[in-house]
Parts: sequence; C-alpha cells; structure tokens
Amino acid sequence: MITKKLFLASSAELKEDRRDFEVFINRKNKDWAARGVFLDLVIWEDFLDAVSQTRLQDEYNREIRRCDLFVMLCWTKVGRYTQEEFETAFAQFKAANRPFIFTYFKDAPISTGSADKKDLMSLWAFQEKLDTLGHFYTRYKTSDALQLHFSSQLDKLVANGFIAFAPEQAAVASQATLSGSGAIAQGSGATAVGTGGVLVRGTNTATINTGTQVNAGGKAQVDGGVVGRDRITRNEG
Repeated sequence: MITKKLFLASSAELKEDRRDFEVFINRKNKDWAARGVFLDLVIWEDFLDAVSQTRLQDEYNREIRRCDLFVMLCWTKVGRYTQEEFETAFAQFKAANRPFIFTYFKDAPISTGSADKKDLMSLWAFQEKLDTLGHFYTRYKTSDALQLHFSSQLDKLVANGFIAFAPEQAAVASQATLSGSGAIAQGSGATAVGTGGVLVRGTNTATINTGTQVNAGGKAQVDGGVVGRDRITRNEG
C-alpha cells in the first residue's frame, strides 16, 4: 500500500468545509484502497492539546514537512498560524520539491456589518503575496465545488505518475476456476463472451480441455490456430 500524506490547513471559520473535505477524502480512500493507494489526511484536530516541549504549532509544521500534499482553505481572513503553515510548506517545496501546494479561497457572501477590517486586510495581503510568488490559487463557492476541483487535481497527479496505483494482477488461466452462466471476463485486457461462450486466443499446440465439446449457440470465438482433440460446434440458428 502506497501512502500519501495530505495536510489540510484552514481557520476555524471553515469548520464545515473542513469536515466535508475529510468525508470526501475518506470516500476517495474507499475507491483507491483496492488500487494500492491511501491518502493519509492530517488535520489539526488530530493533535493533542497537551503541553509540548515546543509550541504546538511546531508539531503542525513538523508534519507539514513530512507531507506530500498541502491544501489550504481561506475565507475572510488568513491567520498568522495558517500563514506560517503555508510558509513552512512553501519552504519545504523549494527545498525538496514537495509537498504539492493547493490554495483555495471561498467566494461566498459575508455580512459587511460583522466583517472585520483587519481580517479582510490579512486576506488581501496574503493573496498579493501569492501573486508575487507566482502561485495560482483557486476560488470556490461551495464545498462540492471544492471537492470536484481537488478531485481533478488528484487525477492529474495520477496521470503524471506522482500517485502510482499498484499494477493490476492479470488472471492466470491455468489457476482460474470459472462457474456460472453470465458473461465472463477476467484479467487485464480480457474480452467478455456471452452465456456458454469460450474465447481462445493465440496459437495453441497443446490440448485445450473444455469438457467434451463447446456448443456456444453462435457465441464461440477463436483467434489464432488451435490444435487439439476437442471439437467446437457452432449453431447458426
């Protein structure tokens, strides 16, 4: 099993989006577990609020340096700790070419009466900093839109080989036992045939034991040469 660590950074105001993102990653893991990949999501709720030898934030930063992916969510502000987490991730990326960094800004209505001027200024200042660094951030309106966009980014990481699925194990015909009456297709590149159908590919010089005969009712298919004792009959009607 290949594990990729993903750190999720955001302020408390996006608690619901963080929760939805965690559910999304859990669902992704259900799909990817059978393919040999696990996304280990790291969030600050996972850490104990206990006395540390250093600042608790130092524990977060240490985990960020170990991560393969860093996702940052912002809305009306960028707190100093969230900004420190980004700076830690960016410095690690410059040094080791990881983690991959994704920044998302929520584009949703806010109350001008309750909006804090200092918070908004921290948000705008951070966006200007990203522009200076040449880092492209993404705006999202809903949690579903966030998940859809990040899912597409994961697909791109798979396509460029950063996330590698385990190779599928081809079925070995000599070890396979098939039963039942539906369409059958096993292994990488297998071709399905209908009820009672038998598919034989390649040039075979040994005996192919299919019982006594194959009566496929028009569904038998043979590719290549077959030399053996069995008889294949085909009913055209």
